[in-house]
Amino acid sequence: MSQAKGIIAAVVGLVVFLTVIDGFYIVHETEQVIITQFGDPVGSAVTEPGLNFKIPFIQKSNYFEKRYLEWDGDRNQIPTRDKKFIFVDSYARWQITDPLQFYQRLGTERGAQSRLDDILDGETRNAIASHDLLEIVRSSNRDPDTTGALMLEVVEDSLEDINTGRQQIQEDIQELANQRAADLGIAILDFRIKRVNYVEDVRQTVYDRMISERNRIADEFRSEGQGEASRINGEKERDLARIQSEAFREAEIIRGQADARAAAIYNSAYNRNNQSRELYSFIRSMDAYTKTMDKETNIILSTESDFFRYLNSID
Repeated sequence: MSQAKGIIAAVVGLVVFLTVIDGFYIVHETEQVIITQFGDPVGSAVTEPGLNFKIPFIQKSNYFEKRYLEWDGDRNQIPTRDKKFIFVDSYARWQITDPLQFYQRLGTERGAQSRLDDILDGETRNAIASHDLLEIVRSSNRDPDTTGALMLEVVEDSLEDINTGRQQIQEDIQELANQRAADLGIAILDFRIKRVNYVEDVRQTVYDRMISERNRIADEFRSEGQGEASRINGEKERDLARIQSEAFREAEIIRGQADARAAAIYNSAYNRNNQSRELYSFIRSMDAYTKTMDKETNIILSTESDFFRYLNSID
């Protein structure tokens, strides 16, 4: 009998333990809970953190995230309004705002992700197809930040004004997607186009055209630089020739003035009487002999030559 009582007590204790374990549930700060009974929701959502009680073995607690969740779309090939085929990669942030409605309409986060694929991809496709490529890659009509007059001219010629822009397109997609998701218990908090690129068939062609354009701009810069270098070199040679000519002329003037002044000094010094004049003539002749003749020089002079006069007078 005592053994049977022990078994009964153990069974009762186990039942009580399991009841306590299954009857209480904890809600954390990042969670919200829907209680279901045989698959049907019971009561409202539990969003406040703490310890709560439910009917054990009959009711079930279903946990959902309270924090922001991420949606990362697939890269889709979409044609723009001006018939440019591009790949569009986008992402969004969303949140469960009504757990009860979310559970009834979507059930799980995986179901929500699948539904967001349909909504956001569809709205993105519609928006891209309704705008030109320039509207998708630009957000405003601000002036381009460029250096150099030629580059500024090229960029300004290649950019047209936009009416909508990428930022407004993203906001429109988010607004329309929230309208479609209004009865799903979720809210799309942010939507962004992460990347836009050409399809593989035309990307290389676009790159080649960009390279060709940049090479053309580089050639124009190079041509302007070579022309400027030639102009500077020409001005340098002209200025150098002018400076040398002016310097030579100035030197000749100074040399002539010095010779004239020296001649005047000599004339004043040696023109005082016949003896001084004769001495001056003799010194100048000796100086001329020194400059015109050396030991290897042969000279032929007439006996009546003034240059031979002092040589002929030597006894």
